[in-house]
Amino acid sequence: MKKKISEMESQFKEHRLTPQRRLVLEIFLENKERHLSAEEVFQLSREKGEEIGLATIYRTLELLEALGLLRKMNFGDGRSRYELVQLDLTEHHHHHHLVCLSCSRIFEVEEDFLHQLEEIIEQKHHFSIVNHNLQFFGYCKYCRQDV
Repeated sequence: MKKKISEMESQFKEHRLTPQRRLVLEIFLENKERHLSAEEVFQLSREKGEEIGLATIYRTLELLEALGLLRKMNFGDGRSRYELVQLDLTEHHHHHHLVCLSCSRIFEVEEDFLHQLEEIIEQKHHFSIVNHNLQFFGYCKYCRQDV
């Protein structure tokens, strides 16, 4: 994990990598598969026995997003969630999300079939697309029997 954080240090430029910022990065590295809210980061920091305020976590999340280390997302549940941005800059892959309306689980979809659609839109509308975001809302396999 130290190697991963050391790879991220160059992103900080004029900002210091404080112990609190390092802690938040460690939490995201330990929970790569999750989309964490500030409150969840706060809870995970407490479980690690660390003393960090919720306001500090909010400020840190904003900074890490601005530095391009985290991606901020909204899944319609009233709170912002964050995920770690791919460290390998040669891999430019978008992934999408399935959001369960019953249990609020978030599943990542690695398949990306929108590349061809992006090309069509760029040509037809003379619009340069730099990113896209796709979310599907429905019921997961665990909740489907309840629906």
